[in-house]
Amino acid sequence: MELAHSLLLNEDAYNQLGEVQKAEFIFEWLRYLEKFLLATSRNDVKEKQKTLADQLLSLLSSSPGPPTRKLLAKSLAVLYSVGDTFSVYETIDKCNDLIRSKDDSPSYLPTKLAAVVCLGSLYKKLGRILGNTFTDTVGNILKAMKSAESQGRYEIMLSLQNILKGLGAAAAPCHRDVYKAARSCLTDRSMAVRCAAAKCLLELQNEAVFMWSTDLDSVVTLCFKSFEGSNYDVRISVSKLLGTVLAKAIISKHPGAASRQNIRRVSLEEVLELLGTGFLRGSSGFLRASGDMLKGTSSVSRDVRVGVTQAYVVFVSTLGGVWLEKNFAVFLSHVLSLVSQSHPKATQTQIDAVCCRRCISFILRATIGGLLGEKAQIAAAKDICQAIWKLKKDVDAILSDGNLETRLSSTDVAASQHMLVCALQELGNLIYSLSTTAAPLLQDSSTGLLDGVLSALPHPSTSVRLAAAWCLHCVAVALPAYLTPLLDRCLERLSALKSSPEAVTGFSFAVAALLGAVKHCPLGIPHGKGKIIMMLAEDLLCSAAQNSHLSIQRTQAGWLLIAALMTLGPAVVSHHLARVLLLWKCVFPVSPSDLETEKSRGDSFTWQVTLEGRSGALCAIKSFVSHCGDLLTEEVTQHLLPPLPCAVDLLTQLSSILKIYGSPLKTPSVVYRQRLYELLISLPPEAYKGNFCAVLKELAADLTAVDTQVASTCLLPALCHQDDLLILSPLLQETDHRFIEEQLLLGNGMACGSLEYDPHSIYEKNVEGDSVPKPLPPALSIISSAAKLFGVVCAHVGEAQRLLVLEQLLSSMKHTKGARQQTVQLHIVSAISSFLKYTATSKGSIGPEEIRRLVLTLVLAALESPNTLLRCAAAEAWARLAQVVDDAVFTNGLAQVSFDKLKSARDVVTRTGHSLALGSLPRYLGGTGSSQHMDSCIRVLCTLSQDSTSPDVQTWALHSLSLIIDSAGALYHVHVEPTLSLIIRLLLNVPPTHAEVHQSLGRCLNALITTLGPELQGNNTSVSTLRTSCLLGCAVMQDNPDCLVQAQAISCLQQLHMFAPQHVNLSGLVSCLCVNLCSPYLLLRRAVLACLRQLVQRGAAEVSEHAVTLAKDYRGEWTLGKSFGQHYVLLKGLERQIEDRDREWVHQAYLAVNHNYLCFLLIKDFTACVDTMQEEEGDRGDDASVLTNRSDERSHPFTNPRWTTRVFAAECVCRIINQCENAHSAHFDVALAQEMKKSDSRNDFLVLHLADLIRMAFMAATDHSDQLRLSGLETLLVVIRQFAKIPEPEFPGHVILEQYQANVTCQPKFYVCSAWIASGVVSDLSDLRRVHQLLVSSLTKIQAGKEALSHLYSESASTMEILAVLKAWAEVYIIAVQRHKNHKQTSKTTPCSEDSVRSGSRTSAGLLDLVRTDVGTLSRLWLAALQDFALLTLPSEFASQLPVEGGAFYTAETSENAKVHYHSSWALILHAAALWLTSTGFVVADPDEEVANLSRPVTPTSMCQDSSAGALVKSPEDVYTDRFHLILGISVEFLCSLHSDATMESITACLHALQALLEIPWPRSQIGSDQDLGIELLNVLHRVILTRESPSIQLASLDVVRQVICAAQEHVKEKRRSAEVDDGAAEKETLPEFGEGKDTGGLVPGKSLVLAALELCVCILVRQLPELNPELTGSPGVKDASPQSLSEDGTRLVSAALAILAELPALCSPEGSISILPTILYLTIGVLRETAVRLPEGQLSPTVAASLQALKGVLSSPMARAEKSRAAWTVLLQSALATVLDCWNPVDGTHQERDEVSLLTAITVFILSTGPEVTTIPCLQKRCIEKFKTALQIKDPGVSRDTCSRNIFGPSQNLSLKPEDTNELHIFQESIKVLEALVTIAEEQHRPQLVACLLPILISFLLDENALGSATSIMRRLHDFALQNLMQIGPQHSSVFKSVMASSPTLKARLEAAVKGNQESVKVKPSPSKQTKSPAKSSSIQLKTNFL
Repeated sequence: MELAHSLLLNEDAYNQLGEVQKAEFIFEWLRYLEKFLLATSRNDVKEKQKTLADQLLSLLSSSPGPPTRKLLAKSLAVLYSVGDTFSVYETIDKCNDLIRSKDDSPSYLPTKLAAVVCLGSLYKKLGRILGNTFTDTVGNILKAMKSAESQGRYEIMLSLQNILKGLGAAAAPCHRDVYKAARSCLTDRSMAVRCAAAKCLLELQNEAVFMWSTDLDSVVTLCFKSFEGSNYDVRISVSKLLGTVLAKAIISKHPGAASRQNIRRVSLEEVLELLGTGFLRGSSGFLRASGDMLKGTSSVSRDVRVGVTQAYVVFVSTLGGVWLEKNFAVFLSHVLSLVSQSHPKATQTQIDAVCCRRCISFILRATIGGLLGEKAQIAAAKDICQAIWKLKKDVDAILSDGNLETRLSSTDVAASQHMLVCALQELGNLIYSLSTTAAPLLQDSSTGLLDGVLSALPHPSTSVRLAAAWCLHCVAVALPAYLTPLLDRCLERLSALKSSPEAVTGFSFAVAALLGAVKHCPLGIPHGKGKIIMMLAEDLLCSAAQNSHLSIQRTQAGWLLIAALMTLGPAVVSHHLARVLLLWKCVFPVSPSDLETEKSRGDSFTWQVTLEGRSGALCAIKSFVSHCGDLLTEEVTQHLLPPLPCAVDLLTQLSSILKIYGSPLKTPSVVYRQRLYELLISLPPEAYKGNFCAVLKELAADLTAVDTQVASTCLLPALCHQDDLLILSPLLQETDHRFIEEQLLLGNGMACGSLEYDPHSIYEKNVEGDSVPKPLPPALSIISSAAKLFGVVCAHVGEAQRLLVLEQLLSSMKHTKGARQQTVQLHIVSAISSFLKYTATSKGSIGPEEIRRLVLTLVLAALESPNTLLRCAAAEAWARLAQVVDDAVFTNGLAQVSFDKLKSARDVVTRTGHSLALGSLPRYLGGTGSSQHMDSCIRVLCTLSQDSTSPDVQTWALHSLSLIIDSAGALYHVHVEPTLSLIIRLLLNVPPTHAEVHQSLGRCLNALITTLGPELQGNNTSVSTLRTSCLLGCAVMQDNPDCLVQAQAISCLQQLHMFAPQHVNLSGLVSCLCVNLCSPYLLLRRAVLACLRQLVQRGAAEVSEHAVTLAKDYRGEWTLGKSFGQHYVLLKGLERQIEDRDREWVHQAYLAVNHNYLCFLLIKDFTACVDTMQEEEGDRGDDASVLTNRSDERSHPFTNPRWTTRVFAAECVCRIINQCENAHSAHFDVALAQEMKKSDSRNDFLVLHLADLIRMAFMAATDHSDQLRLSGLETLLVVIRQFAKIPEPEFPGHVILEQYQANVTCQPKFYVCSAWIASGVVSDLSDLRRVHQLLVSSLTKIQAGKEALSHLYSESASTMEILAVLKAWAEVYIIAVQRHKNHKQTSKTTPCSEDSVRSGSRTSAGLLDLVRTDVGTLSRLWLAALQDFALLTLPSEFASQLPVEGGAFYTAETSENAKVHYHSSWALILHAAALWLTSTGFVVADPDEEVANLSRPVTPTSMCQDSSAGALVKSPEDVYTDRFHLILGISVEFLCSLHSDATMESITACLHALQALLEIPWPRSQIGSDQDLGIELLNVLHRVILTRESPSIQLASLDVVRQVICAAQEHVKEKRRSAEVDDGAAEKETLPEFGEGKDTGGLVPGKSLVLAALELCVCILVRQLPELNPELTGSPGVKDASPQSLSEDGTRLVSAALAILAELPALCSPEGSISILPTILYLTIGVLRETAVRLPEGQLSPTVAASLQALKGVLSSPMARAEKSRAAWTVLLQSALATVLDCWNPVDGTHQERDEVSLLTAITVFILSTGPEVTTIPCLQKRCIEKFKTALQIKDPGVSRDTCSRNIFGPSQNLSLKPEDTNELHIFQESIKVLEALVTIAEEQHRPQLVACLLPILISFLLDENALGSATSIMRRLHDFALQNLMQIGPQHSSVFKSVMASSPTLKARLEAAVKGNQESVKVKPSPSKQTKSPAKSSSIQLKTNFL
């Protein structure tokens, strides 16, 4: 294919190829040529233009396929536009000649079509350049159209469209001719031709004024006719034409719209009347219709009505949202009038009324919901309210008539009901979409929205009552604050108006709808409402028999309320379950005899009431089973089951009852059957196994009822496989018009779903979004339920019974004929499919051969049904049958049946059905079975797919082939090449009019790409060829006009990009995605989102770059600014009314694209947009000058975004901030960001946009929308936390956020206040006090008690609010205490200026003082909350011990819901309470504090005791103990069972609480005195360390361990001291031993605190240093490892563990200490050995320092000197010293890598910290001296210096040399100190000799007067050091000094000269004022030298 990439066609290469390859080669060349021509210079093109034109024209005659001719035409047009145009006329003439040709053979048709396409493309590209040739061309084309078949008419229409587009107004002479031709095509039998004609006319109307003026009526009539018998694509195209033309007629009224004088002026009313006529009378009855038409006797087909509905939407969308806003009242009035009493024929039947209402709802939703902004929507809602009030007044006027009969029979009431239904439903949808932004609308008393809706509830029409109830449901979901007040009003009205049947029904609907809304409102409703509703329901049921006029209504209402109550869940229902079960038991007869008695006594009315009651009961129990499964215990089940047999008995008797009482019972009996079936489906089959046979018999009767007239086509899609639905009508696929299109699936004779068919659906939870529930009519829904239940029951009955039922079904099907037979067959296939699916899912068996044969017969008949849906369902059943039997022979037999049928049959039905059966067969078998079977399938399907005479057969065969490819997997590899070749050939040849064939080809290609998978990355020839073919196939499909084919192309490219990304042109793909993101087709948008999601996950930066480039190239076409591109398109996608899944995909794609910093543009524009909106509301602020100019709307990409988009934008900002945290540090550094911005203006950093961030968060946090306010506050929190510590470079000492205090402190949200205070941004006390007041007001509110708290929501909502306030206060208190503590520590350790100390102390103390004023109240509330939490976390077996009335902040009924809130708040409250208890020292200042100011009866110190036992008064000690154990118990309970969802913050807070608790003596005494408690706590902390890797948590745990050890030490010390005091000094030798180990030294695991601490420390040490594990170090072959440096966290952990180890001996008795000492020494020396890393300057590593400190602590322990343990300690310490010395011995001659300084320091610690008996034994003393000697010889000056400073035994080094640098000077000084130390410790008789050695050395360092002046600083310092030492030694050893001076005059002279020189240097020093102390020094030296 690379040879095709040239300007001219490579004919040599082309001629060597086969036919299929030639077509591919040409297509590839033309693809390349189009791009190449645009990139080539004009001169180069001109050179080769003639040759190239000849080549292209020769291709024109070679019968090119549709995609090729399209590219050929484009290439010709581009060639003449780039090159010369002189030969274009020859080309046009040639094309015209080809069209005029008389050759009508099929082989010549492609050439004619190619000529037509070329003409269209040439005129489109060159336009008026072609002069007047177009008249001949158009005439020639129109003449050819008269004899053209459908393909020709299709291409001619599209070509004419292109000609009109290119010529514009110049084509006016041909407008009428084109119009006439297009008129006939608009009603063509080919749907594709109709679409093409609509596109042609749409182009024509741009210039042909007559279309929307003089000929407007005929155009409208023509469009109505075109809708008849149309498909989805035609309705889309024609509605677009109709809507655009009518909009043009309106717009033409404006000046400048047209210049002609005779233009017909059309008013809006006329246009709406035209549309209304089509909606009401269709195409047959128009303005001048006959008398019959005017009477409305003709029915309008649904095709026309749906088409007109779409035209309404296009009409309004074309005029725009601003127009709609201005004309909304007129438009609303017109649309509602379509279902008014003015047009009774539109709603003369229930079916027509439902369909018309659905169309009206679609018009209103698509226009109001899609075009208007939020302010305009609120205005629209007011208009709708006014319409509702007006309609309500009309009804009231009619109902005021006193004549009851007149009132009930009034047609006006019946006719106006549909207007009310549409208005109420749209009002509900509108409020739902507005959410809390609709609050002002409901608060506006002039509108009276709620009153209007409530007044509609007693309306005479059930439909209106239900619509009003649903509207209230939407209000409650959108604004949860209105849920409880509405419920109260409805309950009150229901109680007051029990005597009105309409009111009883209407308000019960409303209550049920509101109860259904509770699950959508997280805050719920007060628990007591359930009791009120239950009592009211019981009252209605009990009083139903009192008044016959109200019996049915009260019965229905009572059971409806009970069924809706069940949706509140187990927490509410459990309190009323006994009464519900009693009512359930009473509603059915006890025995069959009672049922017989009922039959004999009842009449028609009583049976009607009875059936209604029992249907309601069945529905209530089904609701209970569905929503309260947790309550379905064995005991409840036993009460539930007894009435079931009676219910089934009644089911069997219904037919005889119907015969007696006739039609009044028909509907109630159907409803009863359906309710019973639904209940049985929801119950486990074992519950009614005794009634299987009876139920099965009734099911069979329902499924095969001969009087059934129901076309249950709508039941089939659920039975078909989702993949198979793709080959059927678009009606079955998801589209933007699904809401109205799905009614066409049912046919004209069947009703759509509507709420009045099943009022119980109003509370069900499976309602999606804002759509009204659409239950099917009972006649349809009973078939659906019967089919499902048949599957369950048939799978559980015996085989004999199963065989009998199947035979009955087959017999029934055979005995019916015609349409009735098809209906019965449909029901039977539904039941069989359900049975097979259930059997397969439950792994059951179908039974013996007879049953298989019967099922096969039933399914086989359906496979050959003319109903396409039935064939699909049968194919799925076919596959399930193979799965259930699971036998290869049987499966092959099924395949053979299809093979045989396909060989013999020639009809489309059989071939399509059995081809799909072949593809479906392996679907559930895990593969395709034998290769022979697969080969046969592929061969047959490939043959069928080439049947060009039947597109349907091709479509189904190709779809089946795609299923085979998917099932075969790798086994299909041998067939890939021929299959791919077939697919490409078909793609290049199948006409575009057969879009369904192309869709199946796309699925095949997608399956092939998946099969090839990663192999597509290969570079060999065969793989390259396959990959090129795949890409070529994708290109063909991308150019296809059908949206679903384009979606397949995108899906294929997505697969290719996943497997071979380097071979996919990402730029072209991103361009395609961006353009199609705004497609009007839902499935195409969805494919784009799926692909985009994958692309951005792999390379978001690259995708974003391509999108921005595209935005620059196509500015103004699909985006509004060069900086946005994909960002804008994705955000606008959120504005659409799309499903949650699609919205989530848009979120993911946008967040992924936002990895780069284009997002900051989004922030600014979003901010400006919100500013603009606030300005419109009159809330413009001081910063208005920086806002975007509203007059330039085009420059602003976001015009009035809705709250959902703004919430998403805020989420994006939070995500961006978090991403920047892990990116460049400049994002949070102002100075660095500004510097980098200056160096490169393209750099962009987060901190530079801080002002925008704050403004955006502030405006979002003050919006009308609750969701946006929450997002804004969340954003504000993120900003505060991320920027709190960022300094302001222009004002040192301040942080950058200080300037934004005003934006933050005005927020009335306590958790933002607490975060702001905790951030430390504010240092001024007055600012703190302002924010603090907001917290105080929240605290005051919760102190007022539960009476003052809101009763709008459930009690758990109050709990949430209280705990949130307490948590916020806790956070502030914790921060205040920490700051105060830190400031105290800082002031002790760091000297600082008086001002800074004053300001710092003022801030830290001020914050604590602010909080301290409320901490008394807070402490009580905190402790109460902690007690609640402790109670709620008790295991279920202690539930009986919980307080009956609940806790301090929760009620018993809502305890389960309250747990969530306690779990999110308890940790910080625990920490704060512990800090407060610590601050008080466990001393209660106010004896009454336990009972003061608590809002609930349970006090923090009651500890679950009965409050009535007032005689029990606790002592202060008991109060302390309770509080201590409360804090400790909660902490231990939480830490000992950490779940995976336990947050790090909770664990940390818990550990900090324990730390705070143990900081003061009293809690430590409690821990110390209770050893078991201490051990338990250590074990829990050990588990925390094992399960949490976080260093901070492990360090906090170790800190608590240290405190526990200290507490135990204090306890042991206290016992020892007490014993000494009590026993007296005289008896010390007989004192008992305290501490662990006692007299024996034994430590018991599990009972020893010391062992628990040892285990924990070993865990820490071994995890950080695995080499300490004896099993590892002691194993053979393990060499001595090199020392290692630990991380900073590891170092801190090891240091903390070593500090704990050093404290352990103090906990033991002398004997006990001997037991643990070896372990402690081993670990301490092990850490020393493994971490002794050499550091510069002789420094010690932190771990070595910690180990030395621990070693010193152990060596200094009193136990080392205790009489009972001294000997053992001495031996162990000697061994430890020997081990230390051994550690530094080279192993096997290797170089010693450990730090010698660490060794010397360790030896020094031993020498200084132990007694002489440890270190003075000869062997150890000698080795120590040897170590020091060796170290002195090391060249490292640091080691030498350290050796000298630590040497206790060794002699000094020969110091005849002079120091050269500072290091050597230190060595000299340390050596002198060592000699002085030797003198000090030497025996008296040896000291003179040592002094005599020392003095000459010191004197040799002295300098005389001359040398001192020129000496270096090093020598000068050595001189001073020696002189000072001489001054000290001289007086101490004067006799020796004198003798040395006397014996050596040289030394004496040197000393005198040095002293004299020193004095002279002191005299000549300048600035005597600065040397005030020098004379004193001089005189002292003078005096000390006089001893000579």
